[in-house]
Amino acid sequence: MSATETTLRTFFQSPNYAVVGASTNTQKYGFKVFRWYINHSLPVTPINPTSPAIPVDGTDYPTVKSLSELKTPAETSVSIITPPAVTLKTLKEAKELGVPAVFLQPGTYDDAVLAEAKDGFKAVVVGDGGWGGEGWCVLVDGERGLKSAGKL
Repeated sequence: MSATETTLRTFFQSPNYAVVGASTNTQKYGFKVFRWYINHSLPVTPINPTSPAIPVDGTDYPTVKSLSELKTPAETSVSIITPPAVTLKTLKEAKELGVPAVFLQPGTYDDAVLAEAKDGFKAVVVGDGGWGGEGWCVLVDGERGLKSAGKL
């Protein structure tokens, strides 16, 4: 399974976004990816079951504990920055809720995750490709996706 520029554009056509694995630790990718959405003025919800908010540049962004707490999951593309076992559970929940597209950051997937991601979504951004050496990544490929979707 590998993504394309079309897959990337489809992901960024959603009106809303969520980051599963958003972190308060500024060194972690869960923080960096969430901050990327904030810095691009995109409507994004941080998902973290243990932190009540994610602070970014002096503003606290309230978290939700799971995808099921999103107001409009069927209109929300989801970036996932979690270990493969958590990613697998997240994908199953996302399908049940009608999430249209997911972006699996490098390190979030294994064979079981890839098998689960094969169907049930309009778009899955994952695997080899993109402009970075690690595969598709919001931090590297996101602006190109926003431009392609007419949002930048």
